[in-house]
Amino acid sequence: MNEQDLHNAPVEPYSSFPDQIARAENAPVSTEFSEGTARRTKKAARTAAIILLAFFAVVMGIQYFHARAVARATLVAASAPAPVEVVIARAPSIGEELVLPGETAAWYETTIYARVNGYVAKWLVDIGDHLKKDQVLAIIETPELDAELQAARAQLKASEAQLEARKAEAEFGKTTNERWRDAPKGVVSEQERDSKKADYESAQARLYAASAQVSLDQSKVAQFRTLAEFKQVRAPFDGTITERRIDVGNLVTAGSTASTSSLYRMAQTDPLRVFVDVPQSAAADLLSPGIAAQIRTTGAGGGVFDGTTARSAQSISAQARTMRVEVDIPNARHALMPGMYVNVAFRLAVQGLIEVPAAALIFRPTGPQVAKVDRNGKINFADITIARDNGSIVELSAGVQADDRLVLNISNRIGAGQAVAIATPPAALGAVALAH
Repeated sequence: MNEQDLHNAPVEPYSSFPDQIARAENAPVSTEFSEGTARRTKKAARTAAIILLAFFAVVMGIQYFHARAVARATLVAASAPAPVEVVIARAPSIGEELVLPGETAAWYETTIYARVNGYVAKWLVDIGDHLKKDQVLAIIETPELDAELQAARAQLKASEAQLEARKAEAEFGKTTNERWRDAPKGVVSEQERDSKKADYESAQARLYAASAQVSLDQSKVAQFRTLAEFKQVRAPFDGTITERRIDVGNLVTAGSTASTSSLYRMAQTDPLRVFVDVPQSAAADLLSPGIAAQIRTTGAGGGVFDGTTARSAQSISAQARTMRVEVDIPNARHALMPGMYVNVAFRLAVQGLIEVPAAALIFRPTGPQVAKVDRNGKINFADITIARDNGSIVELSAGVQADDRLVLNISNRIGAGQAVAIATPPAALGAVALAH
């Protein structure tokens, strides 16, 4: 058909399409099944039901056997002894190391004051200088003392001249008395004889007074001479100057009152003292002198120094419950200085205590306890007495013997008499045992 034929073909009206649609919708539909359809449907339904029942039976069987297995495992686990970790209590083979803070102090330390009034003419040493005993530190000019010494010497000379005159008087009185005493009776009267005797005794008394005055003047000269020796300020011992508080021309006053100024402060640092406050729990171990100690310092100049305890206070402080212990250490190289903070380590003697880890302790209202595992593998609780608490390690004085097996971190569900299983193999028990 060409384009002309298409143009000339008849066209149906638009209104005829709804009628065609209506006729198609109202056309009769067949509801009859083909032969064998019902039989096949029933067979498929029975097959599906059988498969579902079989699957349900398999699932229920699996759940049943799993529940039986869980029940059996639970029963076995409930009836089995509870596993526990065990440690063997040991007596320490060596003494415990006790480390405490300490403070260094000079062997001697003193403040030096002037013994005479005057002014500083010269100072000869400064801070940090190491001195020998009797070394001159400074020179003090004492014009007043010098004048007093000169006057005392002049007075002594006058007293000595007076003494010589009294000696002559006494000698003359003695000879005169002897002459009148030995004269024949009747030549001199008794009154004259008594008068000469009295003159002699008076001369003798004036001689004694003059001699005493000489001694007094000599003591004054010696006093001023001794004070004059303090014009040179000397070191009282071998040591180091730690402070200088004077300069040339400073007026100084004798004495050590609150109104007077000191000249120097010096300290002897060889040997050195170390003060340590020992807690009451370890005080009995450090009562006696001669116990070895290690002084450990930190910082750029840190190191370890050996010393020994020299003395202790033999008393516990009521405020801190500690005992003061002093350790003496040599310090020839001046590696340590007074006032340093140090750690002091003592090696305490073995006291027959038993060491256990803190994890083995059980704290109850009645007191601390431990859980022991006996030979039958059963739990027994024992009361203990703590002698020393060193943090992770605790030393017991009662309640535990060496080689006792103790449970670590025991559960509160485990009671006395209950059987337990040791989680650590027997061959490894020695490795778990405490070593210090």
